[in-house]
Amino acid sequence: MKPAVNLRQIEAFYSVVRSGTVVGAAQMMSVTQPAISRSIALLELRIGYKLFERRGRRLLPTPEGEAFFREIEPIYGSLDRIAQTAQDIGQLRAGELRIATLPSLSLGVVPRAVAEFLKDRPKVKVFIQVLPSRQIADQIATRQFDVALVELPLSKASISIEPLDPVPICAVIPKDHALAEKNRISLADLDGERMILLSQHSYIRYQIEEAFTKLHISPNVVLETPNSLVACALVAAGAGISLISKVTALPFQSSEVVVIPIREQLASRCAVIFPYPGDRMKLAEAFAAQLRATMQNF
Repeated sequence: MKPAVNLRQIEAFYSVVRSGTVVGAAQMMSVTQPAISRSIALLELRIGYKLFERRGRRLLPTPEGEAFFREIEPIYGSLDRIAQTAQDIGQLRAGELRIATLPSLSLGVVPRAVAEFLKDRPKVKVFIQVLPSRQIADQIATRQFDVALVELPLSKASISIEPLDPVPICAVIPKDHALAEKNRISLADLDGERMILLSQHSYIRYQIEEAFTKLHISPNVVLETPNSLVACALVAAGAGISLISKVTALPFQSSEVVVIPIREQLASRCAVIFPYPGDRMKLAEAFAAQLRATMQNF
């Protein structure tokens, strides 16, 4: 028959080996010294051999005790790591975070926010997916992601929506264009220019069209795309001028492209969303706070 031992007896043995004394083991386990002595005595009785020999005040494992310790040490080492991981998760130093973002924020704001977020969290693992806003909302609602960024307006059950500060829309202009020398332009300056605009279903396009109408401007729209990153890339290739959110446009600013503020008050609106109802992951809330700070300094 297998000897009937329990985890408390094995823990007492492990603690005595590590501390070298019954006193030290009792302190490690937060029990009395007699409790440690009884556990060791019962363990030796049930396995049928001596585990320790006394030398002065110290207890040294016998050869059999050393062999037994080598078998159980990996298990307790894993438990120590598990306990440390549990503490790290509680203090937001470990865990996994699943983030979804719309494409327009995937090259600038989100990478910068994630990098800053991970500086003090080396044990945290992050997974990032880039999707359209409505698909993101569907997947947040089914808890496939912990936190996400979407374009507004958006309405859906089973998600919590927290709007971010509006971000101004800027002109993205090829470096060799005449308007590239200006510090600020008006939409009126774009009359007759070759334009690359977002598709008509976007909120940014709606604002732009309304502003053009008020100024009695008929833009020469030569290209349309639902993806603002594609619009910026087309500008860099010299295909025309675009009007894009500042946080999307700035990563494209280079020797080929300039980003210039416009006088008209146009802005993109985004939001952080979480699954709802239920408690939010603390890591997700911490990342949302970092994202807001990053956007304010972008």
